[in-house]
Amino acid sequence: MVGVTGSIPVARTNFLSCFMPVITLPDGSQRSYSEPVTVEKVAADIGPGLARAALAGKVDDRLVDTSYVIDRDASLAIVTDKDPQGLEIIRHSTAHLLAHAVKQLYPDAQVTIGPVIEDGFYYDFSYSRPFTPEDLEKIEARMRELAKADHKVHRREMPREEAVEFFKNQGEHYKAEIIASIPDGETISLYGQDDWVDLCRGPHVPSTGKLRAFKLMKIAGAYWRGDSRNEMLQRIYGTAWPDEKSLKAYLTRLEEAEKRDHRRIGREQDLFHFQEEAPGAVFWHPKGWTLFQTLIAYMREKQRAAGYQEVNAPEIMDAELWQLSGHLEKFGENMFLTQTPDERTYAIKPMNCPGHIEIFKQGLRSYRDLPLRYCEFGKVHRYEPSGALHGLMRVRAFTQDDAHVFITEDQITEETVRGIELLMSIYRDFGFDDVLVKFSDRPEKRVGSDEIWDRAEAALEEAARAAGIEYIVNRGEGAFYGPKLEFVLKDAIGREWQCGTWQVDLNLPGRLGAHYIDAQSEKRTPVMLHRAIFGSLERFIGILIEHHAGRLPTWLAPVQAVVLNITDKQADYVRQVTQTLQNQGLRVSSDLRNEKVGFKIREHTLQRVPYLLVAGDREAGSNSLAVRTRDGKDLGAIPVETVAAKLAEEVASRGRTRMEV
Repeated sequence: MVGVTGSIPVARTNFLSCFMPVITLPDGSQRSYSEPVTVEKVAADIGPGLARAALAGKVDDRLVDTSYVIDRDASLAIVTDKDPQGLEIIRHSTAHLLAHAVKQLYPDAQVTIGPVIEDGFYYDFSYSRPFTPEDLEKIEARMRELAKADHKVHRREMPREEAVEFFKNQGEHYKAEIIASIPDGETISLYGQDDWVDLCRGPHVPSTGKLRAFKLMKIAGAYWRGDSRNEMLQRIYGTAWPDEKSLKAYLTRLEEAEKRDHRRIGREQDLFHFQEEAPGAVFWHPKGWTLFQTLIAYMREKQRAAGYQEVNAPEIMDAELWQLSGHLEKFGENMFLTQTPDERTYAIKPMNCPGHIEIFKQGLRSYRDLPLRYCEFGKVHRYEPSGALHGLMRVRAFTQDDAHVFITEDQITEETVRGIELLMSIYRDFGFDDVLVKFSDRPEKRVGSDEIWDRAEAALEEAARAAGIEYIVNRGEGAFYGPKLEFVLKDAIGREWQCGTWQVDLNLPGRLGAHYIDAQSEKRTPVMLHRAIFGSLERFIGILIEHHAGRLPTWLAPVQAVVLNITDKQADYVRQVTQTLQNQGLRVSSDLRNEKVGFKIREHTLQRVPYLLVAGDREAGSNSLAVRTRDGKDLGAIPVETVAAKLAEEVASRGRTRMEV
């Protein structure tokens, strides 16, 4: 017995020695523990302030709850609301708080899914009647009660069949269906707080008291699993932030965004409209079409100077071409297809690339011809669900400022540097100096071998370094044929808009049989660079309108100035001055209506016309105009020739000089 008893401490010591983790913190310092330790405990050992702020942990780059037990050597970062992952966890946990409140108030409601989205979250519910704005107020009030109660959030794992039965017994048939669709081998984890349990991967905040700043925003409809054949669910949207100050700032941004809504401004300025007979397609009015054509003229000038040749490919082509390119397999459900009486299937083009390859293939190409730069203002059509359509920002028919550059593989870096310089100079001309660049690498569904993707990604990385740009990596978001750089513009109120792309493609030219003759008289497949700067002209116009709140720079404004008479006596003078300014290429109109001049000034100010040129007897007698800006600044009487010269200078400099200077 003594021998047996004596062996127990030795065995216990050896057992524990396997679970004495050394924790490496982000600053390189280490902490050793004599037994497995939770993330929460490590945070508390570092300091009480960090323990209070801890929302989760990042163990060897894996996000986990603060209750997670570390039983091995590992790196650990404590996640707080100052981290992007922390904000996502807050929003995900607030979605759970929403579902908890709904189940308490409306026990018959079934919960489905509740993901994090940009600036917030949503949760979909199945319920016998529509939720009302009054319901939203009650739900939000109950959420605040649950948050104040500071319920501890707990996690447990459950075998698949047991989990299915658990949710069926709860009357949560959607949850049971979700579990049944989870691949074998994946962990089924449940999170609970107080008397409520939900299916979730996590992680979540340690307790509901961490959720301090949230607001429910709106109710919308959504089909179960996004399929119109399924039940229509009710989607409740909300937003959540680390603190009330951040929440208030966000709500203020929303108010400002509403004032800048391009759809409202488009109506006020008579630029465009939409109607049910052509969902997702724009009816451009004269002023709006003037703006559209101004963008095209600008880009045409910039591209010509950069060595691009403008082409135009058919909008409708045989579906077999799209099958060869891979677009039909990848985007078929978003393409408009039609069958002719001879039973050939055609597709309205969703992209311009195959057409440009077909143009490249006409005639014998030599390496001496490369780089060969094609550009097109190509009209494309893509089917977007009706619920996703959003003014100019999300349409079904749009025009791309598309370009494709055919090069040899050793020209990738030089051409990319040139291309990025062009993109950045154009964004600066439109007032976008804050540009974020993302590097998007190979997606899960793609064409081409891993060896080709390795070469393409390495070449684009090298080119980006040579261009001197900093970028963040956007894993798995490349095009199906190649990696890409995405250029994201930040607008006047801090919103981000992905516009430009630069893509390296070692796949499509070969799939469609393009080649050139190299210096050794051998056939070679060219590299194709895909490039867009505006992305979509329609969307870029929407972004410009909202960025400038409708007060477009003079060089872009559809009407750059309007000439107003005070009485009928100045009508002939106004007509003459208007014609003079128009003859100098300025977009100037006149307003000779029998209205008081103050009324006309207010109306054109609301229309955001850059300059209001008023003519009374004094101005008519001195060949001058009283100049006012849309901001209400009175520049006094200025000779007509000076007005014309100053306006022309401002337009030519793209707003770098102003008439008032």
